[in-house]
Amino acid sequence: MPLASRQPRIAAPRIAPLAVLPIFLRLEGRRALVVGHSAAAAWKAELLAAAGAATCLACVGDAPLAPELAALVEAGRITVLGPYEPGQLRGMAIAVFDAETDGQAAQFRDDAVAAGIPHNVIDRPDFCSFQFGGIVNRSPVVIGISTNGAAPILGQAVRRRIEFALPATLAAWAERAARMRRTVLETLQPGAERRRFWERFADLALAPASPAEAGDLAQLIDEARRGEVAAPVGRVTLVGAGPGDPDLLTVKAVRALQAADVILFDDLVSDGVLELARREARRMLVGKRGGRASCAQDDINAMALKLARQGKNVVRLKSGDPMVFGRAGEEIGALRAEGIAVEVVPGITAASALASSLGASLTHRDHAHSVRFVTGHGRDGDMPDLDWRGLADPETTLAVYMGGRTAPEFARRLLAEGRAAATPVVLAQSVSRPEQTIRHTTLASLATEPSSRSDGPVLVGIGEAFRPAAQAEIYHTDTAQTLLFGT
Repeated sequence: MPLASRQPRIAAPRIAPLAVLPIFLRLEGRRALVVGHSAAAAWKAELLAAAGAATCLACVGDAPLAPELAALVEAGRITVLGPYEPGQLRGMAIAVFDAETDGQAAQFRDDAVAAGIPHNVIDRPDFCSFQFGGIVNRSPVVIGISTNGAAPILGQAVRRRIEFALPATLAAWAERAARMRRTVLETLQPGAERRRFWERFADLALAPASPAEAGDLAQLIDEARRGEVAAPVGRVTLVGAGPGDPDLLTVKAVRALQAADVILFDDLVSDGVLELARREARRMLVGKRGGRASCAQDDINAMALKLARQGKNVVRLKSGDPMVFGRAGEEIGALRAEGIAVEVVPGITAASALASSLGASLTHRDHAHSVRFVTGHGRDGDMPDLDWRGLADPETTLAVYMGGRTAPEFARRLLAEGRAAATPVVLAQSVSRPEQTIRHTTLASLATEPSSRSDGPVLVGIGEAFRPAAQAEIYHTDTAQTLLFGT
């Protein structure tokens, strides 16, 4: 076919349309102008100073400087030029104005355009040549987030998610990369060798460990040159999933979930918590429940060990706090005996969540001088051998975990040791979850109830610390309940 008769081929665009172009402006040692006197102007001035700019301040009108701005001036972080004049824009790399009126904003925009300077008018996008976005700072890794002004709150939510996902050690890794870059360029050939090095480096940088904990990174260069890929060293992190509400997770717990290759989770862990894990992570249920088909503890230990030996970043996700009746000691001991690194991320235990839900202080000084966490069943599922005399102390708040089946016998033992029959008791299931149920009773009433097996673990709270919550419940329910407490 003659060339002239061929139809032109239109290539598909490689980049979808962008609302704005994200750029990163180097300001180290360059001059920046901020015009205004407000706290918002102070924030922008501090941001520019943090980027290394020699930041200058000009004012409009006679309003006093906001305390935040005055503090920056006093600390010598910004220089005051006096009242704003268009000539102050000369030699500036960037300019920001906190205008009070559209007229002021329009004049500043025209001045900046005439001077050829990127300019921003705070909260007035129609007068800006650029906008500030949300920032995730792991400098020298800096991430900017923009919604083009459409939904700033959404941008803040995205920033929070990224903050959770990125380890705090990322900044140290990026600094190490800058120091190693020349050596890599001089030592490794372009292409496969350098790619092998930086891919392995990136894997390490996104793991929880710091560069110091990772050891001698010069070995990575030798391995990349020889075409070797060292077997990664696996690790196990025991993470507390809390009582169920995903909003109660710690930031460190979310970061661990976001970095996991494999998650071994109990069946009491809520779906909402699992939703925060990295999408690519393999999820494996290893729950243990009384009276049901369950994973043996030895099998769980062996599974975590096998995965860690394969170089996986394993998260052992446990309901509540892993160090409170979670058999964490057995798992830690088994892994460390085989040379596997183990880290623990604590979680909110069910007793704390119950106290929060009830507004009850477990150690209210008018009701209790101590709090004790005890288990409601032993290894064989029956009542454990406990310090019953100590548990009967009227000024001790008790949190009995997994106490649903043995609660009546538990109450009888306490009564036999002299604990008051009218002592308030709370029986709670699914604490912090939408299906949460809480029942108030007394020690004497609980002792007469038949033993029962519930669908989920029951947390039993015993002590005078729960009386205010019980009385509040009585106030809002049947007066028949009043007889329980003699009020």
